[in-house]
Amino acid sequence: MSPDLSDHLGLLRRQWWVVLALLVTGLAAAGVVTSAQTRVYESSTSVLVQPAGQDTNVVGGRTRGDINLDTEAQLVRSTAVATGAAELLRVDTPADELAHDVSVKVPANTSVLVITFAAGAPEAARAGSHAFAEAYLRNREASARTDLDTQIAALNSKIKELDAALVQINGRLAGLSAGSPQRANLESQRATTQAQLNSMTGKLNELTTATVSAGRIISDARLPARPSRPDTLLNLASGGMLGLLLGLGVAAARERLDRRVRAGSDVGRAGVPVLAELGDRTPGVDDLHQPYGPGGHTYYRLRNEVLASLGPDDRIVVVTGASRGSASTLVAANLAAALAHTGTEVVLVGANPTDSIADAAPLARLFGVAPTPGLSEVLAGKVDLDTAAQRAPRNPWLRVLTTGGTATAGGLLRSPYLGEVLDRLSGGTAYVVLEAPSTASSADAQSLASFADAAIIAVELRRTRRPEVSDAARQLHRVGTPLLGAVVMPRLTPHRDGEPGAREGRTAAAAQPAGGPGRADRKSGPAKRPGSRGNAARGATPSTPDGARVAQLDLTAGTALIRTRTGTGNGTDPAAPDVPTGTADGGHHGSVARTGGAGRDGDGGVDTAVLHRLDRVTLAEMDRSPADGWPTTGDGGRSSARTGGPGGPGR
Repeated sequence: MSPDLSDHLGLLRRQWWVVLALLVTGLAAAGVVTSAQTRVYESSTSVLVQPAGQDTNVVGGRTRGDINLDTEAQLVRSTAVATGAAELLRVDTPADELAHDVSVKVPANTSVLVITFAAGAPEAARAGSHAFAEAYLRNREASARTDLDTQIAALNSKIKELDAALVQINGRLAGLSAGSPQRANLESQRATTQAQLNSMTGKLNELTTATVSAGRIISDARLPARPSRPDTLLNLASGGMLGLLLGLGVAAARERLDRRVRAGSDVGRAGVPVLAELGDRTPGVDDLHQPYGPGGHTYYRLRNEVLASLGPDDRIVVVTGASRGSASTLVAANLAAALAHTGTEVVLVGANPTDSIADAAPLARLFGVAPTPGLSEVLAGKVDLDTAAQRAPRNPWLRVLTTGGTATAGGLLRSPYLGEVLDRLSGGTAYVVLEAPSTASSADAQSLASFADAAIIAVELRRTRRPEVSDAARQLHRVGTPLLGAVVMPRLTPHRDGEPGAREGRTAAAAQPAGGPGRADRKSGPAKRPGSRGNAARGATPSTPDGARVAQLDLTAGTALIRTRTGTGNGTDPAAPDVPTGTADGGHHGSVARTGGAGRDGDGGVDTAVLHRLDRVTLAEMDRSPADGWPTTGDGGRSSARTGGPGGPGR
């Protein structure tokens, strides 16, 4: 795929600072060079050249007329003229150096010489130009007079010879008789000599009375107002152009040496089709997307393409990253949520081992489920699969099987029972979305892909490199897993506890307690029906894994405040005022639950305050739910999500 205009514009958008820096450097260098150069002033004198003496134009000369102006232009820079100019300027500068500062131009179809002199001062430039013009005219006039005097001397000498010859002829004629045969010949010679003498005398008279006019100055030199060199605009333009060209060259070299993926087109050049691409301006790109948001449309289109590409017996889709990061987690979570919104059972399996339990919570934070137990506990035989696969609180068709505890997560992918677990999940559900590690971090992604029916690569812009994308595609091809394509998203900022996410738009599920509403409801019994708006749940307060106690709440009101208090003895805090039930956040109804009681093992609880606002779409979906409960799980008698029993999300 050859680069197009958008690729070049993208190069400029990414490397603009390099181009700008070198452009400014070129301009600055041009400014420094300009300031360091000596200022030179020029002044010009125009001289009209007239024929004088023996002026002739050589055959094939560039100029027309009697005078060869090209020759005259060279004469202006001759040593004789330079010596005369130095005498007029009264300087001791050698003639050769002085002639070096003179330039002569011949305008087309004219008999004019433009004599320009360059100097370090305006007065010196004007005086030098005039001096050279005057010295040239004087030299030309002197040369013309010398030629004229030479011609006069030659004519006088010839006339004397003719006079002597004529006297001799007349003497011989006087000595002959009237009938002498030589008389006719001598008379003819006398006539010829007399004619030559008369012609010579006429020419001598013309030369003697001739007036020598070598030329004249028609435009005298003027005082220059500003220096001709250095040319500031020309130098700045040249420096800017050189800096711009150098900047473009460096930018192109940096772009060629930088192997990171900058746009979706780079993934296509690596031989992997792009299924979906989230732009930099997509809100909440590092979270679950609402169905009708910009990111939701993208993932729903991805869901449609995946469903169209899968065969009738294909159940397992593995999502792996081409580079380290959480891109595969986000793609797998959003794809699983989009598939579950079609009304089919979907299981999201987290098989991406991390270094700590804090890092193992992305799926738990996204869906509001407990981080443990998970896949590692199932493979270790500590819990059964039905218990570990937690129902997502806000999506009754989706179950989440997290990675589990980090103590055994390191070897979970090498367990011989992993294939059996995936077979069991795919046999009881419509689709299984498998979150795999990146192909760049280990070979576990390749092992997981061998169990899958199709694969998707998550590519993070400005972090993933093109060779990593190609290598991921090759790894999947070697294990025989069909590659559907890649999902491209902007570079993500790692999320740290206690800080907001890298981007705006955290979903309401991220605000759920670590234990998850589903686990709380499984312990405490059925939740309240949607009709009980604004009433706080009173009574038992189940414990979450971190020791906090969470009240059962009706979340259909749009805003809920969950507050647990540090318990001592009976678990009450008389110093804290009661928070009344009312409206909050722009008039939406809210419910407040205040719970007390000792923490885990009676050592005191942990204060927790969570402000949760549900979007209108989710509220409408909750209101449209059947009165007798949410859709059943379809797993053979498992209790519904509405009742809050085992397997249900609880509300």
